[in-house]
Amino acid sequence: MYLLYKIIIKVMRITHTLFLLKDETFLKMYYPILTKKKLNLDNPQTFNEKIQWLKLHDRKPEYTKMVDKYEAKKYVADLIGEEYIIPTLGVYDKFEDINFDKLPNQFVIKCTHDSGGVVICKDKKKLNMKQTKKKINKSLKKNYFYNGREWPYKNVKPRIIIEKFLSEKELIDYKFFCFNGKAKYIFIAKGKAHSTQREAGFYEIDLTKKAPFKRTDIKEIGQTIRKPKNYDRMIQLAEILSKGHIFLRVDFYNIEGKIYCGELTFYPNSGFLPIVPEKYNKKLGEMLEIPKEKNK
Repeated sequence: MYLLYKIIIKVMRITHTLFLLKDETFLKMYYPILTKKKLNLDNPQTFNEKIQWLKLHDRKPEYTKMVDKYEAKKYVADLIGEEYIIPTLGVYDKFEDINFDKLPNQFVIKCTHDSGGVVICKDKKKLNMKQTKKKINKSLKKNYFYNGREWPYKNVKPRIIIEKFLSEKELIDYKFFCFNGKAKYIFIAKGKAHSTQREAGFYEIDLTKKAPFKRTDIKEIGQTIRKPKNYDRMIQLAEILSKGHIFLRVDFYNIEGKIYCGELTFYPNSGFLPIVPEKYNKKLGEMLEIPKEKNK
């Protein structure tokens, strides 16, 4: 059955007809392809199953603003202050609108509505403009919602945002897993996103030791993480931003003692996290309390 689902999804991707599948139908087909398990939406038990349930049944209008890489800045600033926002250098509807002559030598260019459409420019003179334009325009044409049916992305307006380049040093992502407004675990990642050199791992929230579970799809981080001096402030900010939400992952950078909010994520890995040992998928699921009533 998994093989049949895989063939159907592949054909529909090629023919650009995935939109014909209802969200629940798509997830019931796609979930087994990635996890080799049947998706239980009637009585979800694991973290991944409950994330899929939330995709379908927890849909509030403000979620669209919270995942829009430009609009989210205003949302975050209103809650915790503009000092935690990565400075924006410009927002554009199309690549041709960008005046690169007015940009600094270093910057980050990405799309507001997807994940992965990012170009980091460390030297404007060496920027391959043709490749950059091709990558950004390709991202602009995609509706990220159809990748995994993450509802908040469905109506995000595709735009280009250019941000300040933060650091020459390797950035560390501090990703707080917050359940009902409380940070319970942190996932720390080093290296560029989507890179084979990226290292990451789950830690107990106090950073004293690694969590008793890990992801199988990424290289386990091999060194002890030094706790930033303002780490407790990061936890506090994560809990402010996640207050009132069933689950929210809040991402920060911490550069020379200055905290920047990276993004807000409702569905880590789109709810297909390869967690081992498997029992912790269920234990995390026990922490995620889905409501009795559906919010659609």
